[in-house]
Amino acid sequence: MKKLTGLAALLLTARISFAIPAKPNIIYLLVDDMGFADCGFNGGKEIKTPNIDALSKQGTIFANYYVQPLCSAARACLLTGRLPIHHGIYGALKVESKFGLPLDERTLPQALHTAGYTTAICGKWHLGEFAPPYRPRQRGFDHQYGLWYGQIDYFTHRRGGRVDWYRDDKPLDEPGYSTFLIAKEAARIIKEQPKDKPLFLYIPFNAVHGPFQVPESYVEPYKNMRPTRATMAGMLAAADEAIGQIVDALKASHMDTNTLIIFSSDNGGVQPGVRTMNTPLRDGKGTIYEGGVRSAAFAVWPGKIPAGKKVTPPVQLADWFPTLVKLTGADAAQALPVDGKDIMPLLIEGKAPDRDALLIVGTSPNRMAVRMGDWKLLINPNHGTRGRKADPDEADDNTVTNSQGDVLELYNLAEDISETKNLAASRPERVKEMRAKMELLKKGMLPPANLREN
Repeated sequence: MKKLTGLAALLLTARISFAIPAKPNIIYLLVDDMGFADCGFNGGKEIKTPNIDALSKQGTIFANYYVQPLCSAARACLLTGRLPIHHGIYGALKVESKFGLPLDERTLPQALHTAGYTTAICGKWHLGEFAPPYRPRQRGFDHQYGLWYGQIDYFTHRRGGRVDWYRDDKPLDEPGYSTFLIAKEAARIIKEQPKDKPLFLYIPFNAVHGPFQVPESYVEPYKNMRPTRATMAGMLAAADEAIGQIVDALKASHMDTNTLIIFSSDNGGVQPGVRTMNTPLRDGKGTIYEGGVRSAAFAVWPGKIPAGKKVTPPVQLADWFPTLVKLTGADAAQALPVDGKDIMPLLIEGKAPDRDALLIVGTSPNRMAVRMGDWKLLINPNHGTRGRKADPDEADDNTVTNSQGDVLELYNLAEDISETKNLAASRPERVKEMRAKMELLKKGMLPPANLREN
């Protein structure tokens, strides 16, 4: 065979290099406390989210995307691939918390290092700050920017009497609205990323979490709403603008065609009907009803994940750890087993994850749910009154409906997505079957991390 030389050899080499794509860049856009129906792509009509909506059209929307009821638990599940029953973070860390994500947990950025990734976080950490080993730079991130805790003043970045704003885990005195500062830093990291090295960029905005603050110009278009809703609308509009800036940075750096972008909230909407919109889901943040644990979400990867599609099999935050480890060829060996499943076959081929039940863990070890097909069984659900009047006919957490003293509620989500008709009394066999499955899934359950040595 004649040996190729000169231009012919160069062209063949170029063709081969394009035929074997580099590992994708990965960006996770996490909005805090966003409502299920606040964005246009998921049914929202009141708030303008053009950048998020345009991005969603380029990828596949999740119809049943499960998160956690509260902030820290969601972040722990995403970064470890493990549920609260196994890492012990059931709720939200407080300012005075003397614990964090247990140090024996392997994080996603640590795993992606083995695949050659640069790793960065821009935004809200909220997984432990009381001692250096618990902070982002010690948990696998090459770069850190933003807040360690949460609930900071969006303009001064102060909380609890001090500034909570850092770059590479060192205090940073920097003026500006936090949502836009996060986007600016993310754009800088994208611009400066070496083209021969893949990037994992985790962007957990503190928006739209309280305190509810935004420049007045962003509230102006929503003056016809009640003030609480108008402010939140302005905050989400600002986050949408920030996301547009990040996407523009990807395009300017010619990284957009080989970047996997994931978008979701960390938990259900706060104060549904007052601040956020969770329609048609019941309740919101802090509860294990659908409004507390189901999020608007999508994934975009040009040429790989189909555009304009929706997938219905239930998935959860913990699924991304094994998915991204396998996708990138990262070292999958670790001491602690993951709870998530690889969902890339679902996104690319429409093949559902191999599981017959999804465990939904609430804010304590005795409060959780299990979903099997269209059926959902809830154990000791906390009846939220965030943003609506409490129904006097609803059972409270002290109502006993079985011999163990647990409150049981059963819903068929295909027929009753708003969880209005409790079928537990009329379907005892299904309750028994699902309760048994839940007990299997709970095997090895740990107490909250603050109750054990960390």
